[in-house]
Amino acid sequence: MINAIENRRSVRKFLTGKPVSKDQLNQLLNAAMLAPSACNSRPWEFIAVTKRETLDEIAHIHPYAKMSATATAAIIVVAKPQEGNPEGYFPQDCGAATQNILLEAVDMGLGTCWCGVYPRDERIASIRELFNIQEPKIPFCVIAIGYADESPAQRGSFEADKVTYIC
Repeated sequence: MINAIENRRSVRKFLTGKPVSKDQLNQLLNAAMLAPSACNSRPWEFIAVTKRETLDEIAHIHPYAKMSATATAAIIVVAKPQEGNPEGYFPQDCGAATQNILLEAVDMGLGTCWCGVYPRDERIASIRELFNIQEPKIPFCVIAIGYADESPAQRGSFEADKVTYIC
């Protein structure tokens, strides 16, 4: 597992001629749905996108999802806060599902980029409109997916000064 964690990158340039299959998307979605959630509430839904015009529209309306123009797929994580129990934990739950997708993608040889939607009202409104997501559901994030056409450097590392041990 540490290999997937160490090798996960935010990919912003994808190979355009190499599609992500429905089977691959289902494998990523299976990983997402295995994520932990508060009281096993699973307050999420997912929209899997491979339609070129829709990927281009995501790149157009989301200021930080321009890489969707070269991605061959995307997953929209949609929060269902009204079904979350206890109330208020959907950001952690949807974040865990998103991270599972990112790590499974590494294992599958795919690149991804997590593009936040929630809590920005303007991004929520534009993604809600594009995908006809009705309230009280909330578009949580866009994950651009494809075969990487770049190799970004690792950006994180262990920082001992950010750890307090209570022994």
